[in-house]
Amino acid sequence: MLRKIADHFEEIVGALALAVMVTVTFINVLTRYVIIYPLAFTEEITVSMFVWIVLLGTSIAFRTNSHLAMTFIYDLMPRPLKKLSCCIANAMCVFFFALMVWLGSIQVMDEIELSVVSEALGIPTVVYSAGVPVFSVLIIVRIIQAFAKTMREGTY
Repeated sequence: MLRKIADHFEEIVGALALAVMVTVTFINVLTRYVIIYPLAFTEEITVSMFVWIVLLGTSIAFRTNSHLAMTFIYDLMPRPLKKLSCCIANAMCVFFFALMVWLGSIQVMDEIELSVVSEALGIPTVVYSAGVPVFSVLIIVRIIQAFAKTMREGTY
């Protein structure tokens, strides 16, 4: 059971984030057109949940090896060069998301230190921005898992 949850963690959290996003947006539409009083906080929540969903989708894409890839030149390469190219590409992806972890962590620490709160709800913005470094770590884990599987199976 825990293995199944770990394997589909992104889908579970993403579905919950999407449900929150849809519900909040629907309520905003109702209040805007029925009571003619839009809710200011809905955009704040929707944008943050959208960022989370994009990062979770990226993690799913790396986990299932279904991310966007341009393979025209790669397909023409001899097998040893394909392996090297695969290693370099995965290293670059890990580096990029490690940079996201680092910069996201700096942002989170700054928000904690400065006690930044959101304008509409007045809650700490760290609640929203913590998703960037946390989900970037998850993406790195999924990249490494997919890379290890690719090397093990020799499907590069």
